[in-house]
Amino acid sequence: MAAKSEPSSQAAGKEFEISRTFDAPRELVWKAWTERDRLMQWFGPKGCIISVATLDLRPGGVFHYCMKTPDGKEMWGKFVYREVVPPQRIVLVNSFSDAKGGITRHPLSATWPLEMLSTTTFTEHQGKTTITLRWFPINATDIERSTFDSAHGGMQQGWTGTFDQLAEYLAKVSS
Repeated sequence: MAAKSEPSSQAAGKEFEISRTFDAPRELVWKAWTERDRLMQWFGPKGCIISVATLDLRPGGVFHYCMKTPDGKEMWGKFVYREVVPPQRIVLVNSFSDAKGGITRHPLSATWPLEMLSTTTFTEHQGKTTITLRWFPINATDIERSTFDSAHGGMQQGWTGTFDQLAEYLAKVSS
């Protein structure tokens, strides 16, 4: 008899972490990350655009958005903010979503975790800002944690493209 896979609020498995240093002051990077109109100009993997977004940046507030892929497919996502400490740190629960804001499965993976805890820190040194993003599944089954752990390469690629777009945006608004 197979063991039943139970959800757990504890992070088991490997946390995903990525960092990048941007040639911009922390205040500007914070604004790019936390203001709706700025966020819509760069957020998402290369080639994707944010076509719809609402943003309520406060504990309990939500960022709800629609990302369009180059081939016209839509993917909805949702952040529920747990902690916002300007301009240093944001903690949120990240999920795929539907147009009404309900939590849904990843459109391409039936075993992707429904919720992930994301902590983003912003540190400044000599006029440059380092963003460190840490991500792990919460309330996930063993299968969901395994799917997350095996996807770190794809997440690295996706976030690298997203950070490339942020760097381009910051260069444009800094000049």
